Amino acid sequence: MFTRSGQKRLRNEKRKAALIKCDQHRVNSPVGANEVGWRLSLPLLVNSCLLRYHIPLALPIFDLLSEESAAMSLNGKRLISVLLVFALLIPMLVSAQEAPMVEPVEMGAEPVCDAPASLSGDVNVGALFTLSGGASVYGVAQRDAVQLAVDQINASGYLGDATLNVIFEDSASENEQAIAAMTKLVDEDQVVAVIGPTLSREAFSADPVAQEAGTPVLGVSNTAIGITDMGDFVFRNSLPEAAVIPGVVAQASELLGFERVGLLYANDDDFTVSGFEVMRAAFEENGVEIIGEETYATGDVDFNAQLTNLINGDPDVLAVSALAAEATQIIIQARALGYDGFILGGNGFNSPAVLQQTGEDSEGLIVGGAWNIGNPNPTGESVAFAAAFEEAYDYQPDQFAAQAYTGAWLIATAIRCADSTDRAEVRDALAGIVDFPTPLGIFSFDENRDPIHDPIAQIVRDGAFVVLTEETGMVE
Repeated sequence: MFTRSGQKRLRNEKRKAALIKCDQHRVNSPVGANEVGWRLSLPLLVNSCLLRYHIPLALPIFDLLSEESAAMSLNGKRLISVLLVFALLIPMLVSAQEAPMVEPVEMGAEPVCDAPASLSGDVNVGALFTLSGGASVYGVAQRDAVQLAVDQINASGYLGDATLNVIFEDSASENEQAIAAMTKLVDEDQVVAVIGPTLSREAFSADPVAQEAGTPVLGVSNTAIGITDMGDFVFRNSLPEAAVIPGVVAQASELLGFERVGLLYANDDDFTVSGFEVMRAAFEENGVEIIGEETYATGDVDFNAQLTNLINGDPDVLAVSALAAEATQIIIQARALGYDGFILGGNGFNSPAVLQQTGEDSEGLIVGGAWNIGNPNPTGESVAFAAAFEEAYDYQPDQFAAQAYTGAWLIATAIRCADSTDRAEVRDALAGIVDFPTPLGIFSFDENRDPIHDPIAQIVRDGAFVVLTEETGMVE
């Protein structure tokens, strides 16, 4: 277990040790005794050596090489500095050529069932998202993603002679509005299935309407505990917090040496309370001391008192369960109070909008997720989706968009495989989807109608989410 300063010291010691080895490699090389040959070959020798030891060039070379190196003339050092730049560029170019490229794969290219023979006309599905209100930062991207999927489904003839038609409704981030919208979609519009709603608390309010009417409902961002317990017509493709947070806490605690954590959450929201409970259990499981727990109410804008109490306990990490509006202010206010450590957030932090609004303050934010546009090992479907989304809307998709896009394809696939618009038959076909290639990975539902695919641990570096590793987790 290492503190932040200990991590940096360990990293620098590793780099210094590697550079000493590289300098020894230079001295022992055939051109080591030849000043001119050494000047010409040193950059390539050092660079190849650093690559051998997997050490990035993040320290001044001439501060760490041997005394013989330091005694070189100024002109010699300048020459070698120039050559080092070229030496660094060469392997980058080579690796760019040699790196395996993931070819984009269009969704539906590998269907899990035969094309429908009986479908025709319009097939209506509903999409219930927070298009206005405090959580619209999630819902707008979800709407765009579903529309993209529907356009692709119809253009490809995925449903044979039928046309998929999506009816969008706005929950306005309000539970009562979500109930009214769900009732309209199910009773008046007679949709085959519903995608949404955006928030877990909306789902707990509105999904019983769909369940009672025997209409499949697929949550694409509902991560609270108990969502699918509402009934056998309730599904979700969004990984629950209970499936994401424990792994992220374990990985981050091991890589970053967490020993003390302060917890902050909204105590009036199903999603945030659920996330807090999972966080607390996960940190306890990993032997991290909980130095304090603080609460707030959804809609609060001043968190200074709670943050001051937690920061005074000298935590290695602040763990926060919040939605985007509060998450943004918590990050900004924590930094303003002088806290420069890690912040670990729940699914509510998983939006580029949070990063845009917090700027540099989000550096070091850790969040578990189902999808990351920067994943170094994406599926072909993920590559194709990201490119198509950005081309269509001129902004990059986030996890919420990826899950909504996948959700639309899952509903379309259930309709295709059922070869029917009967709600019960579509429900059965949806439950039977196994090993379906998607941007989220190879996707299946488990026996509880929850998703099966691997989560990703992410950390914010230079204003963007990157996959959390030993190197990206290091403190500069």
